[in-house]
Amino acid sequence: MRDSKPLGNKLTDSTLKQPAMPGLANAEDEAKLFLSIGLDQRTATNALANAKVTSNLSAVIHEAEVEGGCDKAIGNLLYMVATKFPNNALNHRAEFLKYITSGQIKNAPQLEAAFSFFSSIGPSSFDEKEFEKNCGVGVEVSVEEISKVVEAVIEECKSQILAERYRINVGILLGKVRKELPWADGKTVKEEMDTQLRNLLGEKTEKDDEKPIKKKKEKAPKSTDADLTTQTPSVTQEVSNPFSDFPDPQKNIQVHQEIFFSDGTIWRPKNTAEKLEKHLQFTGRSVYTRFPPEPNGYLHIGHAKAMFVSFGLAKERGGYCYLRYDDTNPEAEKQEYIDHIQEIVDWMGWKPFKVTYSSDYFQELYDLAIQLIKKGYAYVDHQTPEEIKSYRESKTDSPWRNRPIAESLKLFEEMRKGMIDEGKATLRMKQDMKSENPNMYDLIAYRIKFTPHPHAGDKWCIYPSYDYTHCIVDSLENITHSLCTLEFEIRRPSYYWLLEALDLYHPHVWEYSRLSITNTVLSKRKLNRLVREKWVDGWDDPRLMTLAGLRRRGYTPDAINAFVRDVGITRSDGSLIRLEKIEHYIREDLNKKSRRVMVVLKPLKVVIKNMEENVVMNLRAKFWPDAADSEESSHYEVPFSRVVYIESSDFRLKDSKDYYGLAPGKTVMLRYAFPIKCVDIIYAEDKSTVLELHAEYDPAKSTKPKGVIHWVSEPSHGILPLKVEVRMFEKLFLSENPSELEDWLADLNPNSKIVIAEALAVPVLKHSCHGDSYQFERLDLSTMLVSQICFGFGWDAQKSYFCVDQDSSADKLVFNRTVSLRDSYVKVSGK
Repeated sequence: MRDSKPLGNKLTDSTLKQPAMPGLANAEDEAKLFLSIGLDQRTATNALANAKVTSNLSAVIHEAEVEGGCDKAIGNLLYMVATKFPNNALNHRAEFLKYITSGQIKNAPQLEAAFSFFSSIGPSSFDEKEFEKNCGVGVEVSVEEISKVVEAVIEECKSQILAERYRINVGILLGKVRKELPWADGKTVKEEMDTQLRNLLGEKTEKDDEKPIKKKKEKAPKSTDADLTTQTPSVTQEVSNPFSDFPDPQKNIQVHQEIFFSDGTIWRPKNTAEKLEKHLQFTGRSVYTRFPPEPNGYLHIGHAKAMFVSFGLAKERGGYCYLRYDDTNPEAEKQEYIDHIQEIVDWMGWKPFKVTYSSDYFQELYDLAIQLIKKGYAYVDHQTPEEIKSYRESKTDSPWRNRPIAESLKLFEEMRKGMIDEGKATLRMKQDMKSENPNMYDLIAYRIKFTPHPHAGDKWCIYPSYDYTHCIVDSLENITHSLCTLEFEIRRPSYYWLLEALDLYHPHVWEYSRLSITNTVLSKRKLNRLVREKWVDGWDDPRLMTLAGLRRRGYTPDAINAFVRDVGITRSDGSLIRLEKIEHYIREDLNKKSRRVMVVLKPLKVVIKNMEENVVMNLRAKFWPDAADSEESSHYEVPFSRVVYIESSDFRLKDSKDYYGLAPGKTVMLRYAFPIKCVDIIYAEDKSTVLELHAEYDPAKSTKPKGVIHWVSEPSHGILPLKVEVRMFEKLFLSENPSELEDWLADLNPNSKIVIAEALAVPVLKHSCHGDSYQFERLDLSTMLVSQICFGFGWDAQKSYFCVDQDSSADKLVFNRTVSLRDSYVKVSGK
């Protein structure tokens, strides 16, 4: 809101002498009215200082029928309604106020939930039961319930509370309580939290009031290649620290001298004193992580979480994160993918400490493979892939497993020199064929591929496997936290087995749940197939959950990172996150950033008969709904002429009470312009198709119609408005989890993309650039939604956010729909 500055804390004489608002004798009466509902003087003064708030609050008080005064708690809620109630649902405000005055909605959390609910439905009718469920109406949270939850939260965080005492961030503790009891009274929760903390810690001491001494961080070693500047992406809401539960392997270091290859338990890092000393000399006890994508495709939303975890933990702990390309398979990797990954990492707001490639270490990896053979932990095998699979399933040793070391060394050298054909030999690790873990069944370390490498060139014809490379490079780069998703947990024994066998430093491995989202696929194999077989329009198709696709659709890094932060970092796997949740976050972000403009998707011509043909008025429209009249940059000019175009769904042949659009003999307001009344209809030859409407406008604006519709007009006589192409996107798959389907391609949504080739837009959009985002205005919804009539979509296609697509040219702008304005996440999540 762009409000005027408050006049002060008291109701002064000058305040009381302001011009009277409609319906009240003077400002003094307004002041008395505001004080009668229990507002304090400062709040009442601030309300009087802002004409918009004054008008809204006066209207709310009258709608609530409390002109004679009310309880202070109710008055404060009414003030919140006056300042925050969504404009698109004003027709519901009087009905909603009864919930407050009757005591059914009694606190701020319920009120905020109501605002979110009404923002999502706009002026449409709503289900009372659904509304009450979403707002906690009728839910009574007792003091005993609050006490139990507070006690549980304190017990959960007890060690941290005892360590930090009264310096602990109580807001985080209260947030945990709110998560369990969203409708609990905030004041009661705070009082109970204070009481229980005092019972646990006793009264405050002088030491509690002392400011903690900040420890100086040891400087990390300098590197000419390092960019030590990290950037944390913005987020749209405050949440607790997602990295608070991450272990710090360098605070409690275990040392051992023995080698264990398989003991049937969880494998953990155990380093000798010598290895630790060398490691700590490099890290200076700072955190080192890595984001290690394989350049065999485009990054998707799951990689956004991986980036947030690896870069975010390093930033949180004052450490460093590598961007490392895991490029061990030249057949699947391309320079295009390498360039894309760097671009997306930058776009997401992350700055790597250093960019490395697994292929940078090919010589070291080869030398270590020689050591592995010499130690008796690797051998050259001649089994086919099918034979290897069969032998592993039966836990049977390869016929070449126990060949002489010298023979394996000779054959491995021949592999390196290209003397053995592809598929005729591999280097396998000699692990534990009797283990219960199949990832210990002699994994392949090297294979022959006569394929040039996109980064290393044609120097090598043998390439290391992921299982061999990943852990070694983690160790060589002194990674402290090797972070990966839970499907890699089964590979942890192999990870540590190889490092033990080579006597290398052990990073700390920690797995977290992967990100899975409804109505899409994130498998690289499936994404590759969709792109390769042209089911979609490339890796950056806006229907895909690739980060390039999301960017093209209009998603922002802030929204994506806020979504990932809210999802959290846990080891609970297997749950699907609803697509509506990420849509919720992009709405939150675009609501603050997107200018409002008028675009007509399916135009219906309207000729204003009582206006001269050559007259064009330039009217002022607002980019931002709360823009002050004096803010020139927040306004744009829109021409108004004898011929205008409205949305075809905003006209009906038959009127009804719940319809706010145009009908024969009915008057509506053209947004930012004048009232118009439909006086005649021009039909096509079939006598049923409406070709155009004739109307009369009211230049004095003496009529006050209840319906407001958007429009565009001819900028000058006979010239059509700006034509634009609009692409409407829906969910790519019909099922929530298409990956589970045997024929997952059959589940593709045939209406996932609809192109509207000739929409009409206001002239100001002509100067739009690639990536610009807008909200296409549509104030009052008609019951017959344009999306349902024309395109088969489940919500109003036009009440949405759009961005300018890269396909735009100087001759024609192309817009992609980012997301609709209606937020179903509120209903799904209950938040």
